[in-house]
Amino acid sequence: MLDWLRKFRKLVFAVILLVAALLFYSYHLRYRNQTTFFEKTVLEVTAPLQKGADYFFHTAGRWWDSYLWLVSTAEQNRLLLEENRRLRARLQELDEVALANERLQRLLEFRDTMQLSALVAQVFAEDSTSWFRTVVINKGSADGVEEGMPVMVAEGVVGRILRVAPSESRVLLVTDPSSALGALVQKNRARGIIRGQGGYLTMEFTLRQKDIQVGDLIVTSGGGGVFPSGLPVGHVVRVGRPSYGLFQSVTVLPTADFFRLEEVMVLRREQK
Repeated sequence: MLDWLRKFRKLVFAVILLVAALLFYSYHLRYRNQTTFFEKTVLEVTAPLQKGADYFFHTAGRWWDSYLWLVSTAEQNRLLLEENRRLRARLQELDEVALANERLQRLLEFRDTMQLSALVAQVFAEDSTSWFRTVVINKGSADGVEEGMPVMVAEGVVGRILRVAPSESRVLLVTDPSSALGALVQKNRARGIIRGQGGYLTMEFTLRQKDIQVGDLIVTSGGGGVFPSGLPVGHVVRVGRPSYGLFQSVTVLPTADFFRLEEVMVLRREQK
């Protein structure tokens, strides 16, 4: 502090003199009607300083007002951004609800068109082991689910109930290598057995002389007592006819998208 005073002692002295002159001037101005030569001199000397001080305080006031406006604007922008994020999150939730309603509507329309007795369930887990390709749904024995019941979506067959607990069930997908179901080519009723091959299906035991083309729709045959007949399974993507043997090799791409399973239908057994 002393170093600062020593460094700027001339300036401090000048300021002190100026303040003293202004105080002296103000004191005498209260009790005198005429301006003295000294007062005129003080006015002449201090007028530029007074103008500078007025300009400084006026500018500082404008800067302060601008600063307050910027702070207020920044706060308003922050609140608007938060509100925008909340609204976008809400819109995403509404989009999810709309998409879920659309999927459910397709399921219900398919159920009514096929005149099926079905229970709608949600997929909430996938099997993490390499032994089976399965998913877990949120319906179980308490909802009337039983082992062996077929499971599907509006696009086609998904699988069958493998294990049942009171509030959930495990579904064996048709793409699992241990899965098999009776099927036929919709256009000419050529029969075969659909087996899972991981990401796709094969149709086995289909006679060589049967006309099967890429794009043909494969549907369930109703054999085996698990799946009703006429449910879509997949489309033919490759046909192989060996030069010898009784059967041809048919590769089928499932109509159900197993990477996007969310809601499924469990088909109830017909009451006898």
